[in-house]
Amino acid sequence: MSSQHLGDSDELAARLHSAVLHLLRRLAREDRATGESPARLSALSVLVFSGPRPIGRLARDERVSAPTMTRLVAGLEADGLVTRAADPGDRPDAADRGHGARAEILVAGRARRVAASRHCSSGSPKRTGPPSPAR
Repeated sequence: MSSQHLGDSDELAARLHSAVLHLLRRLAREDRATGESPARLSALSVLVFSGPRPIGRLARDERVSAPTMTRLVAGLEADGLVTRAADPGDRPDAADRGHGARAEILVAGRARRVAASRHCSSGSPKRTGPPSPAR
């Protein structure tokens, strides 16, 4: 490979890295607009979009401990966002789908993130990242 090709690859990788960081920041801003913490939003999102599941499985899916997930789900339940029910598999608890308005907020939040992603990937003339060095 020529050194010019490696330079082009490095520049492309640096620009892609910058674009990904900007996109992640923009998506985080959209998530904050829901008024939920990232952990609550993530757990609620799994329940709304993937369906009910036992607390232990939800904890594994979210990569947190079962006691942490139990507290998160208890808070969501206290706020009327999810219900918990006895699990037919004889596990202690199962978190059910999110309810009404909150599920709608998640759907609207997902739509905002998709729109933000589309905007960021549309090749808009707004430049991201530092200027390229002079050649």
